[in-house]
Amino acid sequence: MPKEYRTLQEVAGPLLLVRDVEGVKYEELGEIELANGETRRCRVLEVNGTNALVQLFENSQGINLSSSKVRFLGRQMELGVSPDMLGRVFDGLGRPIDGGPELIPDKRMDVNGTPMNPAARSYPQEFIQTGVSAIDGLNTLVRGQKLPIFSASGLPHAQLAAQIARQAKVRGTTEPFAVVFAAMGITFEESNFFVESFRETGALERTVMFTNLANDPAVERIATPKMALTAAEYLAFDLGMHVLVILTDITNYADALREISAARKEVPGRRGYPGYMYTDLASIYERAGRQKGKPGSITMIPILSMPEDDKTHPIPDLTGYITEGQIILSRELYRRSVTPPIDVLPSLSRLKDKGIGEGKTREDHSNTMNQLFSAYARGKDAKELMVILGEAALTDIDKLYAKFADAFEREYVSQGNYTDRSIEETLDIGWRLLKILPRSELKRISNKLLEKYYDNLNA
Repeated sequence: MPKEYRTLQEVAGPLLLVRDVEGVKYEELGEIELANGETRRCRVLEVNGTNALVQLFENSQGINLSSSKVRFLGRQMELGVSPDMLGRVFDGLGRPIDGGPELIPDKRMDVNGTPMNPAARSYPQEFIQTGVSAIDGLNTLVRGQKLPIFSASGLPHAQLAAQIARQAKVRGTTEPFAVVFAAMGITFEESNFFVESFRETGALERTVMFTNLANDPAVERIATPKMALTAAEYLAFDLGMHVLVILTDITNYADALREISAARKEVPGRRGYPGYMYTDLASIYERAGRQKGKPGSITMIPILSMPEDDKTHPIPDLTGYITEGQIILSRELYRRSVTPPIDVLPSLSRLKDKGIGEGKTREDHSNTMNQLFSAYARGKDAKELMVILGEAALTDIDKLYAKFADAFEREYVSQGNYTDRSIEETLDIGWRLLKILPRSELKRISNKLLEKYYDNLNA
């Protein structure tokens, strides 16, 4: 029976000080029992001698220090896992909120996980098809990769996240594929959008959802991605599934981290965020990957909205250091009704060349990807020149590149939120667009591929 303490001393927001404790450990869970028998959960944030600073999962309203008691449970936060999690919706602490029955767990796992030994990691190299051309064709996602989406306030990152979750698949394999979707600090409307979107398309059956709403406590927001990744580790490394983890919105998570850091009166770092935010984010992102000798894998797409559209803000800045590239959404493309508004030029997948080519996607993928990037960059330059000097200042070939850039955004990038393109469709659209340009301009594609695809294509 856990020992009870009646030595509650001080309440400051979500924090509570308990004196004269023995054998209490950092991150240990506890329960506070009020005089009326109500219990509220907490966890240990700091142990200083015989004093323990605990953080409440609920609010501190109504706690009478003299008549309340606290007991520590001798364990850290855990998630009960089982194959029945698929198709279920949980809150940020792993409790079912979909009206279904309580889960009977196969086992309980510590949500903090254990770091993956770098020597045990397998190199990511298998293509994941998201059905989104701007990602599959130009910034390819591979199994075991961490590829964040950098968005901004008001841009449709929620729709893109739902689209990827619905459409993503590992091609050429019969191995089971699952999605773990964690939403942090979102509104009820957004939460409802995700649930209904997955339910309508049948994607919910292979999805585990964790939802933390904007009015839920900050400490629950910090637990949400850890719950999601614990579920993903179970599905991937115990059940051998390929798991895609989508975390949205990392900015809300970091803001909760800052809120708790301020409550603890810690010395703030850049823009008030705690100095340990880099290591905290790394402890989340680095749980993705593949392990040697195990068939499963965890691929991660964290989504973050950049405050003030600023790529140098601490959250996107630190995320960029830890992850393997980024997909950037553009406000300018969004204004021009390009859906999804992915800006392909500053976007980058550092592992894209590992997951493409013959036997993975198609032999022409690498060449056409490079040519499309080059042609689109030149086309955008030509359009800028046109704005400054007028169309008369452009050469005939510049006008063709400007035409190509417009067609590229309209037909290749803009595909709507419900179009699921195979990689072959994406590559064929690329060839059709390259037909706008003369053959002599396609210097990044081998003659063999030009003869096979360009020369035989009906303009």
